[in-house]
Amino acid sequence: MSDKSIVILISGSGTNLQAIIDAVRQGRIKATISAVISNRADAPGLQRARQADINSVVIDQNAYDDRDIYDKALISEIDKYSPDLIVLAGFMRILSDEFVRHYRNIVLNIHPSLLPELKGLHTHRRALESSRQLHGASVHFVSNELDSGPATGWMNGSGESVSSPKR
Repeated sequence: MSDKSIVILISGSGTNLQAIIDAVRQGRIKATISAVISNRADAPGLQRARQADINSVVIDQNAYDDRDIYDKALISEIDKYSPDLIVLAGFMRILSDEFVRHYRNIVLNIHPSLLPELKGLHTHRRALESSRQLHGASVHFVSNELDSGPATGWMNGSGESVSSPKR
């Protein structure tokens, strides 16, 4: 059986991308990262992809008039790789309904909170402001509602996998 093809979308430093690159290299994830795509040309994560000899592509969000047109360009690029899985690893854009439909059940998002709490942006700041005792990350399938698709797993602040977030 051949490795699964993954396309990873990023907007920033690429620390989650690096963790995936490392896991693939170590054989903990049985896959090939076919491409890394960023919406920002200055995303430091693109350098991580280049250093790992992974195709890196920029589809600059500022070059498009609206989200739907941008997402059509993104779909066109992603489809070149026929991915089995798309991972949003710090990709800071809300995706259109068309995008979500096109890739139904193959888009995962890494979100820095224990969903369903702290959906959206600035989760770390909001967690600190609320004096939460427990904070972690969730991996969930992308749906048409922001940070609301079915969760595939949670990790608490100690790096331990948990079956559901306990608050």
